[in-house]
Amino acid sequence: MKNHIKQLIRQGEGQCLDFKFCISDSKKIARTLAAFSNSEGGRLLIGVKDNGAITGVQSDEEFYMVQAAAQMYCRPEIRFESQNWEVNGKTVLEVIVPKSEKKPHFAPDDNDNWKVYIRSGDQNFIGNTVLIKSWKARKRSSGTLVKFTKKEKILLDYLAKNGSISLSGYRKLAGIPRFLAEKILVNFIVLEIIAMDFTEKGIFYRLTKPEGITLSAPDTK
Repeated sequence: MKNHIKQLIRQGEGQCLDFKFCISDSKKIARTLAAFSNSEGGRLLIGVKDNGAITGVQSDEEFYMVQAAAQMYCRPEIRFESQNWEVNGKTVLEVIVPKSEKKPHFAPDDNDNWKVYIRSGDQNFIGNTVLIKSWKARKRSSGTLVKFTKKEKILLDYLAKNGSISLSGYRKLAGIPRFLAEKILVNFIVLEIIAMDFTEKGIFYRLTKPEGITLSAPDTK
């Protein structure tokens, strides 16, 4: 079954796949476990360099580091499956992390502050309160009711013309406090009108279907 690993390596790192040469810090690997769990799930190949070269793992220590990360440095604890594969005389540890139904999962940052991590492309990013609130809102059985006012129209009109905006940018544009800007963004995310993009420059919000948004006259109150 060594072809299984080679096929994964050929895919390259991405949304659901990450390579690790080795594991020296359980806290750092916990961020990847949390990011996969909070997103679509994923696989870690340990003993593989970023360029896809297979170096292998030397002992069971790598597995125990992952286990410690999942149990001690992920809140709540993350369940995973693992398998050792022999490829060209070297051992690759595959760690399979399922998409979680118990998110958000937290992991410590460099300062030991517990943060929510999410996977976007081949990177892990720290989430924000909008993301967490949108997850909680989706779990509510009562549904989401949105009243279209001038504040909502300002956001949608801007996104239709400019593509994306940050939370702080929307606050300034609409002249509203942070809590209200977050509430509006969360409602639109739950309704799948707006999506979040995680980038190295920050978190941005965009329309999911820019051409498909039609609004009636807003309430100007």
